[in-house]
Amino acid sequence: MTGHLKLRIHVTEPWDFERIAGNAELTGWTTDHADPDNEEWEVHLDQGFDYHERRIGRLLVGPRYVGEHLDRVHDAVVGFPARLAHRQDNGWHYAFIGMLSLNQDDIHAAPDSETDI
Repeated sequence: MTGHLKLRIHVTEPWDFERIAGNAELTGWTTDHADPDNEEWEVHLDQGFDYHERRIGRLLVGPRYVGEHLDRVHDAVVGFPARLAHRQDNGWHYAFIGMLSLNQDDIHAAPDSETDI
């Protein structure tokens, strides 16, 4: 079984997303990264958000620019530009733009013992 890839998404568009949803920083996970042929990844959010009277718990993430692949998130220093879609009427609706990065919270956690210092 493939492990979960933990991701962080910073939504940059629409410009008032944080005001509407309450937070522009989202975290979640995917297993879609395991198949290199996947051009888009479905990300299950750790905490969903409300947007225009809809509860959103999953996003479909795709590269923002033609010819790019989401695997490049592993090489990104700050983040990888992505377009973000949510479920709407039996399909995906691209409504947001953001930056995708690996969730580094586990790496930056406090040391567990004296040997980790």
